[in-house]
Amino acid sequence: MSKNRNSSQAVKKRGWLGRMFFGASKSVRDERYDSPGKLAFKRFFQTPVAVVAVVVLVAMFGFVFIGSAIEPVDLTEAGAEMLHSNVAPTQSFMKIPADMKDGAVDISSQGTFTIGVSTDGNVYMWGFNPNSATNDKINVLNVPEEVKNSKIVHVAAGADHCVAISEDGHVYCWGAYDVGQYGLDGSMIAAARKQPDELINGTIDASQVQQLTCGNQVTAILMKDGTIYAWGNDGLSATNLSSVIKYNNNEARLVKVAFTTDGIYGIDENGVFVPGKSTKFNTVTVTDEKGAVTTTSLEELINGRKLVDIAATGNALALVTEDGDVIVSGMKTPVPTIPEGDEVKQVSAGTRHFVLVTEQGRVYAWGQNYRNQCEVPEKFTEAGAVDQVFASGFQNYAFKDGKFVGAWGLKGYLMGTDEMGRDIFIRLMNGGKMTMTVGAVAVIISTIIGIIIGCLSGYFGGMTDMLLMRFTEICGSIPFLPFALVLSVILQASNLQENTRIFIIMVILGVLSWTGLAHMVRGQILAEREKEFVTAARSMGVRERRIAFKHILPNIVSVILVTLTLDFAGCMLTESSLSYLGFGVQLPRPTWGNMLNGARNALVIQSYWWRWVFPALFLSIVVICINVIGDTLRDVLDPKTEVDR
Repeated sequence: MSKNRNSSQAVKKRGWLGRMFFGASKSVRDERYDSPGKLAFKRFFQTPVAVVAVVVLVAMFGFVFIGSAIEPVDLTEAGAEMLHSNVAPTQSFMKIPADMKDGAVDISSQGTFTIGVSTDGNVYMWGFNPNSATNDKINVLNVPEEVKNSKIVHVAAGADHCVAISEDGHVYCWGAYDVGQYGLDGSMIAAARKQPDELINGTIDASQVQQLTCGNQVTAILMKDGTIYAWGNDGLSATNLSSVIKYNNNEARLVKVAFTTDGIYGIDENGVFVPGKSTKFNTVTVTDEKGAVTTTSLEELINGRKLVDIAATGNALALVTEDGDVIVSGMKTPVPTIPEGDEVKQVSAGTRHFVLVTEQGRVYAWGQNYRNQCEVPEKFTEAGAVDQVFASGFQNYAFKDGKFVGAWGLKGYLMGTDEMGRDIFIRLMNGGKMTMTVGAVAVIISTIIGIIIGCLSGYFGGMTDMLLMRFTEICGSIPFLPFALVLSVILQASNLQENTRIFIIMVILGVLSWTGLAHMVRGQILAEREKEFVTAARSMGVRERRIAFKHILPNIVSVILVTLTLDFAGCMLTESSLSYLGFGVQLPRPTWGNMLNGARNALVIQSYWWRWVFPALFLSIVVICINVIGDTLRDVLDPKTEVDR
């Protein structure tokens, strides 16, 4: 080891002697030094935690700004769906069981779960039941053992219950029962029509069943001889149930019925529309060839033609005339135009949309499309594509030659839904955009004010410094959160537009949060103004304002940059706090704060975890990433840290 040391010293000596007698080497050693900015950049990205924070934060910005542009939130609340309230994260709504793909007798759904019966008589269920979160006893997905052990020929699903009829004539019901959905007990309302005793303790001739259908808390079995067995919430979900049954007994025999959200309607053997006592669908909105919208009576539009089919969504009816015309009442969306030479074969309805299949095997869908139930795949719009489509709730299942060929509609909710059935994933994207925008604008305002006051105070000193610092101390002594709450209450009581009120909230946050930055900038300016380059600038006649803002300020920009990033996270938290307390951005416009405010009770925290976990998680991740980036910037921009190492 000593030999190596001696040899290296000899080499150095020979090098010195050589340069002494023979001059320096012709080769020039190139020593390059990185600028402070480039050096800080390298050091920043040599910190793994900071790199991860940057990647995550960029991903979050892309998620909230690009995602919200692709999927904007519906502020009119038309996208709310009470049938989908408090749905846990799931993608199971459209996962039809493999055994159903070989053939289906019926598929039925209204809300979040679907029931189907295969050609071999087996019952299958898929989807999600919100009641399972609070009461497993009424979990409709728990199919009774007697149903599993029977050969089923008819099934139907209501909003919270299911009904099945076996080959031997037994009628099975399960799910919620508190308003007379089935059984003789459990009804809590006087308007509940009890399930007929002969269906509970006896059987019917299953071969004579014309139709089994369910509505919202109601059920009807229509026999081929015209007999109707109907029960459930007669006061709310089928207000005209009694009048339709009376018509069937005294007039012509009904051949098909359909439930809307609040009524039952049908057509009789003569092709006459049977509305009972309801007048809800007496008029139809029609759009002519020029796009003009007019309203006409349903009777005038039918014009004596015989009706051959009826289907109903929650709030609309579709009637098919004997000449193939489709008349829709209760829905403004126009009926698709069928190509000349083709005819209507089947019309079925989901909860918010209609599906039409033509004789040539084409599929058309129209109605509410918030959950993609009307986006028919292109392959199903061609001739010969399908034979039958089961329009079921918010999904559609297409069959060809008895085999399943495809489905479209709502697969589920990636992050669940809230109490109004609104998609939390979409609201998180749009809420994050609002939260980050409010935070960014507020921190820009506070930074501008803090820099100007800090620069002027620190550079000029004297009376200017005293006045500005006393003003800063007065502003800093104002209790921030209570003052912001008071101003927010005043804004809520005003008649300002929502966008104006949100902008004022941004200004309030910015105006109330600049004092700390002003003190810090003042201190840095006091240190910088005594240096030689400031004296040189003054001797050259540079204006004082230019020296303060053009010469001194750039030297402290690193400190300002660190403070800006940390204040950004602080403003986001403040906005979320205000919204959480109900004084920030108001619903229905989402922010992460008011989404957390909607989950502020024990039931939600215990039973509907997804409503508070995801907003809290996203807010925490963004704030932590910003703080990590700010701390790392503070380290890499401070030259003393490199010396300390």
